[in-house]
Amino acid sequence: MANLKDIKTRIGSVKKTKQITSAMKLVAGAKLKRATDRAAAAQPYQEQLSEVLKRVAATAGSDANEPLLESHDSVNTILIVVVTSDRGLCGAFNNTLLRRMVYFIETKRKEGATVELAVFGRKGVGYLEHRGFDCADNTVNWTNIQKMDLVRPISDKMVGGFVDHKYDEVFIASNDFVSVLVQEPNFAKILPLQVDTGNDAVDTAPTAGGEYRYEPNPGEILGALLPLYIRTLVLQKFLESEAGEHAARMAAMDNATRNASDLIDSLTLDYNRARQAAITTELIEIVSGAAAL
Repeated sequence: MANLKDIKTRIGSVKKTKQITSAMKLVAGAKLKRATDRAAAAQPYQEQLSEVLKRVAATAGSDANEPLLESHDSVNTILIVVVTSDRGLCGAFNNTLLRRMVYFIETKRKEGATVELAVFGRKGVGYLEHRGFDCADNTVNWTNIQKMDLVRPISDKMVGGFVDHKYDEVFIASNDFVSVLVQEPNFAKILPLQVDTGNDAVDTAPTAGGEYRYEPNPGEILGALLPLYIRTLVLQKFLESEAGEHAARMAAMDNATRNASDLIDSLTLDYNRARQAAITTELIEIVSGAAAL
């Protein structure tokens, strides 16, 4: 059994660790509230834009000759935008996504496709470079950058590369924010863009005001809306990933704080047992000495 000094020193160390994890939990909770508010505020805009896009695409019909909606004849090159965190201590938030993404890449390579990566987040860069992937196109500390300053360049790269046939498919690998306890890894295909042009889209037109009139024409309006819609999709992925990171860190620090409390209780019990054993040993020695006299 360890001596009393060692146990007391370890109890002190665990108490300090508990203070740190408890403080990190509170900080993550405060940041989570702001991040979820931003993600929730952007969601209605994206949904409304999606409805407008469906309506315009349904009206344009065969006139909608947009390259962003057309699949390429073969899939030779794929762009994957990877969104991870810059900091750790957030449980399996990054590793679960990255493990699944590596499997996804290997599957696409077996199908004969070349995969190009654009990585956001220090954790993703380190994980992928350690496994031999080319992460020259990377952005670290992205949470400190204004979101639209992030979204515009990567969205333009997606659209320009797809239109120029540099990329045949474009994906975003990120964690979707489902709840405070659930962050779901997701591989969303951004391009070619899928837009519902069926009867449901046409039915969304208002009945009181009659049909919409489009100027100059639905085809040109659709061409202006598609890049904007892609930006909203990418923006939502960044916002949800940031919220998910804070949620995962808050949950991880809460578990760490609970584990520290349990360990302190266990060590305190060991300390009391050791102290009691030491006192008993001293009493036995005193009684034995007195009996010898």
